[in-house]
Amino acid sequence: MIKVVVACGSGMGSSQMIKMKVAKVLKKLEVAADIHHTNIGEAKSTASSYNVVICPENFMSSFETVQKSGICVIPLKNLLDEKEIEAKLVAANIADMK
Repeated sequence: MIKVVVACGSGMGSSQMIKMKVAKVLKKLEVAADIHHTNIGEAKSTASSYNVVICPENFMSSFETVQKSGICVIPLKNLLDEKEIEAKLVAANIADMK
């Protein structure tokens, strides 16, 4: 099972909606995951506890350090686009993280 954190600016509504979309895509890809949603600040401080960080493109720079340490960081342009989410998860070889 992989651990995923979904982050947005405030950690409220949009991160919850992204979490639901990510869960749907991961289920389709048959990848078991524990998904948490939160704000950027908390995600940045806890990112090393996760396999994958998913965030809006404009917050990508917040995760440069953890990305260098090997954590997969996936930036999203359209936060609710399941096709984009799926394409980026597949490109990141998410299924191999099991």
